[in-house]
Amino acid sequence: MPDSKILIEMLGYTASILVLVSLIMSSTKKLRWINLFGSGTFFIYALIIKSYPVAILNVFTIMANVYYLNKIYNSKSYFNILKIQKNNEYFEYFVEHNKQDMKKIYKDTDIDYKDAEYSFYILRDIMPVGVFIANKYDNKTLKVELDYVIPSYRDFKAGKYIYGKNKDIFLSKGYTKLITFADNQKHEKYLKKMGFEKVNDSKKSNTYLLQLND
Repeated sequence: MPDSKILIEMLGYTASILVLVSLIMSSTKKLRWINLFGSGTFFIYALIIKSYPVAILNVFTIMANVYYLNKIYNSKSYFNILKIQKNNEYFEYFVEHNKQDMKKIYKDTDIDYKDAEYSFYILRDIMPVGVFIANKYDNKTLKVELDYVIPSYRDFKAGKYIYGKNKDIFLSKGYTKLITFADNQKHEKYLKKMGFEKVNDSKKSNTYLLQLND
């Protein structure tokens, strides 16, 4: 069984790793949570080794993380959509700038937005944070070709706005179902969070369906 000295050192290393990991998080919320655990662990470590200045510093770090997490969870974001115009240079730039991250979710990022049934930016507090493109699948079903939000705003709020609060934009045209396909776990987790249900499991990709009029 490891002696107490080794356990204390392991606690210090764990705290250091947590703080380091928090600094490479693209999501502000994840950064704050992991940093909170890291500073909390550092606080305990500092008390054990009687390094009181370090303990006091981490008390303030804990307080700062709690403050900003409270702001994140209680802040109200204002969402809207803005149609992507044909020959839109900004859209081309947006896709090119985020292409590597998009490819983690979608194999094909070369999607025709000009003739799509729906093609719009997702605005959050006036800033474009994502894009949504969908086409007719059948008379009642719309196929989601692209639903992408940049990493720093990937907290499910944009998706809830599109598929929940703003679903009337689809229902008004007679679409009662949305269908899409996923081939990675993160995307599937997101779809389930948005209310999609898996209806098919194939070797290439999984099929997900969302009933809009439930």
